[in-house]
Amino acid sequence: MSNTLYYRSAFKFGLTTIALLFSVQLHATAQTTVEQKITGDETINQLNSPPMQSTLPSTAERRRRLLLRLKRPVQPGSPPIQPTIPNTSEQKIRLLLNLKQRRLYVYKGDTLQASYPVAVGKPGWETPTGKFTVINRVENPAWENPFVANREVVPPGPKNPLGERWIGFWTDGKDQIGFHGTYNRDTVGKAVSHGCIRMYNEDVRKLYEMVTIGTPVVVIR
Repeated sequence: MSNTLYYRSAFKFGLTTIALLFSVQLHATAQTTVEQKITGDETINQLNSPPMQSTLPSTAERRRRLLLRLKRPVQPGSPPIQPTIPNTSEQKIRLLLNLKQRRLYVYKGDTLQASYPVAVGKPGWETPTGKFTVINRVENPAWENPFVANREVVPPGPKNPLGERWIGFWTDGKDQIGFHGTYNRDTVGKAVSHGCIRMYNEDVRKLYEMVTIGTPVVVIR
């Protein structure tokens, strides 16, 4: 009788243990299933969500950082580096005519660029002295003879008294005085003109390229 009770108790204990184990297994399986579902839902949400903003800095920011890397390092206590601005101002050409020397000097700023022999006004027709500016320039000018009644006009050419170039710097409203070429080369270096400044044609061509309207002209004795 005692043996029978023993076996029945052992059988009930075994069934209880199996039931408990099965219950624990079902709970674990359910928990795993729930976790898998949550993980799956998160994955789906990530796939359906809009793309995240790029973590790279903007173009302007990257450019700023690049410029900072390219700058020279500044030593502590040293003054800030100032940008170098090129001097684009051009020194102007100016002319100095020395009547006594019968020579024209061409300066750029304070630097002598060239000098040329000239013919100047003869006694009674002296070249005026003072400060002037170039008022006109003419290539291959015609010449109007002021010493005849009909003011004959001589066209450009090898016999034109003004040569190949005219650079005027003085006028009384009627007549003009200026630098010009000449076909009579023997007169250069002498006081033989009616106030104008004669030059070799090759020299006056060079001078013509260097001056502009407004170029200063100083005439001294």
